[in-house]
Amino acid sequence: MRRNHLALPVLAAVLIGAVPAGTASAAPVPPAAPAASGTSNAQAGGGEGGWEPAPSAPWDTAAGARCDFPVHGEPVVDEVVRRVLETRPDGSVKRVAYTGDLVVRVTNTVTGASHDADVSGSAVVEYGTDGSQHWSVLGPVLVGVGENGGNLPRGLHVVDGAYTLDIDPTGHKTVTMVRGTVDDLCARIS
Repeated sequence: MRRNHLALPVLAAVLIGAVPAGTASAAPVPPAAPAASGTSNAQAGGGEGGWEPAPSAPWDTAAGARCDFPVHGEPVVDEVVRRVLETRPDGSVKRVAYTGDLVVRVTNTVTGASHDADVSGSAVVEYGTDGSQHWSVLGPVLVGVGENGGNLPRGLHVVDGAYTLDIDPTGHKTVTMVRGTVDDLCARIS
């Protein structure tokens, strides 16, 4: 498994915009932020040095939402941790770093075909007050895109390399690649 120690990884369900099991909304949801009251910007969060677990939930997408068939995703390795780097005066989270190993099993629920995607990339995420997000990423991350939902085609993609990902308040995703590759997971499990 890949370990990136320079920057920091991302939760798959956030980027794919999938519906975590048992929920009704398909909108991307930023990872929950630790309570920041009574802590300084660099000290928010629990654990050693402000790092705390940031587990990913299983998720499902309907046929046509990302791939032509329904897909289930579930972490099989999840050692992701996060650290709040900066909060706003009102205590809301502004910037968060993510790191740790993450392997997500992506399964075509019609055929049972699956692929274990290593998405142990690294990211620092800046959350806008309008719901937008700016990701500075190094390494592989799972990015799901709906029809006309970004500058990548509809699908589930492992984007790997050095790049930024901007998610506007509507969920539209723009990947700006410095150097890297894009792997189509729908094709792998079709």
